[in-house]
Amino acid sequence: MVALSRGTKAAATLPAEKQSVAFGSVVAACFLTAAKLIVGVLTGSLGMLSEAAHSGLDLVATVVTYLSVRASGRPADQTHQFGHGKVENLSAFVETTLLLLTSAWIVLEAVRRLVFHDVHVDPSPWAFGVLLLSIIVNAGRARALSQVAKKYNSQALEADALHFSIDIYSSIAVIVGLVLIYIGRRTQQTWPEYADPLAALVVAGISVYIGTRLGNRSVGALLDAAPEGASERIAGMVSPIPGVLHVDRTRVRQSGDKLFVDLQLTLESNIPFEHAQSVADTVKSRIRESYPTADIVVDAVPHLPSATDLGEQVRSVAHRGNFQVHDVSVVEVHGRVTANLDVEVDPALGLVEAHERATALESLIKRELPEIQDVNVHIEPLRRNVVAAEVAASEQADTEKTLLAIVQDTPGVVDCHSLEAHRLRDDVLVTVHCTLQPGLSVEQAHDITEEMELRLRQASSRITQVNIHAEPKGADDGA
Repeated sequence: MVALSRGTKAAATLPAEKQSVAFGSVVAACFLTAAKLIVGVLTGSLGMLSEAAHSGLDLVATVVTYLSVRASGRPADQTHQFGHGKVENLSAFVETTLLLLTSAWIVLEAVRRLVFHDVHVDPSPWAFGVLLLSIIVNAGRARALSQVAKKYNSQALEADALHFSIDIYSSIAVIVGLVLIYIGRRTQQTWPEYADPLAALVVAGISVYIGTRLGNRSVGALLDAAPEGASERIAGMVSPIPGVLHVDRTRVRQSGDKLFVDLQLTLESNIPFEHAQSVADTVKSRIRESYPTADIVVDAVPHLPSATDLGEQVRSVAHRGNFQVHDVSVVEVHGRVTANLDVEVDPALGLVEAHERATALESLIKRELPEIQDVNVHIEPLRRNVVAAEVAASEQADTEKTLLAIVQDTPGVVDCHSLEAHRLRDDVLVTVHCTLQPGLSVEQAHDITEEMELRLRQASSRITQVNIHAEPKGADDGA
């Protein structure tokens, strides 16, 4: 719940920062457009007029960006259940389309001036002053927009930053053209007169190249194309997580600043639902380390048990049939295979209903696993509530004496401690911690504790359950 509330707070502050930087761009574009248009008309420079056109386009683009950022920040609703993030991708597409159309006009006008019609250009100090001021303002806006666009993965702000960045390059190109024209007139050379339309062609070329790349990404996002490399990176993050056996499917799509991730993972068969949920939560946390705003759906499927592991197959069949089972064992006697297991049922059920459940489970196992000829199902009540018990002092004293003799007579056991006996109605429950030799395998340790449990129950007919916590010698006693 803590992580969820932090994410909600971050989402609430996200539109404010994006709207602020977008509105600043609107103000800057208004100023630059007016200044360049006035100087362009006064000097007759196509390069300057193309600059004014770019700034005018920037003004339109920044207004579109501002409106799209405001719209994309709205939360998901019944009509737009995945949010409004696509508005930003649409905005970026519109901006790049306008950029390409403007570039086409500049190319046509430049060719006209180069081939058909000469235009007098006046490289006045006002032109140089406006261009230098434009470079400074554009550099500041491009940097601010790029930082916020990168922070929130916003294509709309990225497109806006692209407009201001291109203005920097185009202003430099126009300055170079005006300088060459000025030098040509001072040296009485004619060829520098072509520098201004050539500078405009350079501006158009830069715009087409960069705009096309962003336009392709915008169209890809609108068509739900996976961001380049995102699927591979996410699969690489998820694969090493403990519990994940295989990443079966990775589907990724971008909507505004949010990444939608759809995963299908293969997990171990017959693990508890809580374990599967824990693995899924870990997967989501790992992905959000790189994609903080990602919306992630994880579909977990069980790994099919080996054909040679009938015990796991029995558990798998029972779980798929919505039965809770434990203590599953499969034995073969004279070529006949028998499965033995306990099924937990609602303790409020009558014996008839419980027996029907057990019979249904037996039939299901035989149908799914024909190599099993017999199925024996033991019915147990499913314990859900805390049961009141009391300390069984006399049984505890007797059990301690019995346990001391068992320890002395059982190889591999070092000592036993923390023994407790509790009386539950007519039954006695015993818990005890036993220290075993550290070199034992899990199977050997289990066999030793099973033998000790059997001997304790044989020593007292009232002891119905024994829980032995085995720990290796040298481990912390409180473990």
